[in-house]
Amino acid sequence: MTNLSTAIKAELTRLGADMVGFGDLTILPSDMRGDLPVGISVGIRVPPDIVCGIAEAPTLEYWDYYHSGQDALDKLADASADFVRSLGFEAIALTRNNVKFVGALRSALPYKTVATRAGLGWIGKCDLLATEQFGTAVWFSAILTDAPLDCAKPITESKCGDCTVCRDACPAGAISGKLWNVELDRDGFFDAAKCAAVTKVRANELIGVDYPLCGKCIAVCPRTKQALLN
Repeated sequence: MTNLSTAIKAELTRLGADMVGFGDLTILPSDMRGDLPVGISVGIRVPPDIVCGIAEAPTLEYWDYYHSGQDALDKLADASADFVRSLGFEAIALTRNNVKFVGALRSALPYKTVATRAGLGWIGKCDLLATEQFGTAVWFSAILTDAPLDCAKPITESKCGDCTVCRDACPAGAISGKLWNVELDRDGFFDAAKCAAVTKVRANELIGVDYPLCGKCIAVCPRTKQALLN
């Protein structure tokens, strides 16, 4: 790894990132990536106590963390972009305010896409980014840049194999069980609208939150459970 890549990764880790990766985005349309060639994927781990609490149903603690965790990711992305710009390169933080949507439940450039291009994980059957290190209990943001970084080999296929734990546990029945690959659109394996509709009703009934909140697929994932032991 070059000195520049090492320095950026070290600084982003110091700023609070639990995972950092660099991905070549030039395979994507230029307007999708702000005409910038490289994506920096940054992730923060969902705290183990929060994960353990949502195995059966969403909790108010998870609802609180949903906000504080997303706020922390935005701050991390902004600080990361500031650092890259301080080195003389262009950088755009894909905070929630900067994300472009192409539908109610679909962003133009998903954080998960940047993460797979950066070699940090694959898309699980539940449409969450699955990682070797933390399972699905990690949330991501991203920074677009023209910095000449050492990009990882992209991950283009699922590593979930024959596992159907998240499919079998999904309260909405939104998970088909098909394995993701880079050529397969999300709608080909996961029903996002069904997930949102059912989990919103469920969260309202269980904890009085009028929002599609669940997280069960995070808690039941075998890779997440393994990560909790480490």
